Amino acid sequence: MPSLDPGRTALLLVDLMERIVALPLAPRPGTDVLAAAGRLATAFRAAGAPVVHLRVERPGVPAQPPGSDLVPDLLRAGEPVVVKRTIGGFQDTGLHEVLTGLGVRTLVLAGIATNLGVESTARAAADLGYELVFAEDAMTALTADEHRASVGLDFPRLGTVATVPAITLDGRG
Repeated sequence: MPSLDPGRTALLLVDLMERIVALPLAPRPGTDVLAAAGRLATAFRAAGAPVVHLRVERPGVPAQPPGSDLVPDLLRAGEPVVVKRTIGGFQDTGLHEVLTGLGVRTLVLAGIATNLGVESTARAAADLGYELVFAEDAMTALTADEHRASVGLDFPRLGTVATVPAITLDGRG
């Protein structure tokens, strides 16, 4: 996989919230996804590329369930947090405007769940013309079959599937 331009690429972390990471997930536990996403975030920050966080909120309830905050230590000061109220990250959230404002044309996606929040966000991103890279080892689903279907069938039609070590930023700003 070629190196990505940090001036035009953002890492998009989907639903890495305490209660979601704690679910029984497959093919890997949420803690493994957090570790891989953390490595990606560190590389993006070092290259000066933006890290954008998506967090879901349940609509129409007076308070969100316990564990609805992003996992501690993942978010850094100044990084955008976009709240969504649907499965995907673009519907009525301002995410596209945030990314456009940052000059982003390529998204590297990671998070939970592969076939829900990540895939729905990716489909909308593809419709908007973003180039997509999927960090396969920085995502997981409720079942291994759901994860494999997205990664093996759908994501290759939308972009490039890669592992975290294969995703590099070239340092051109």
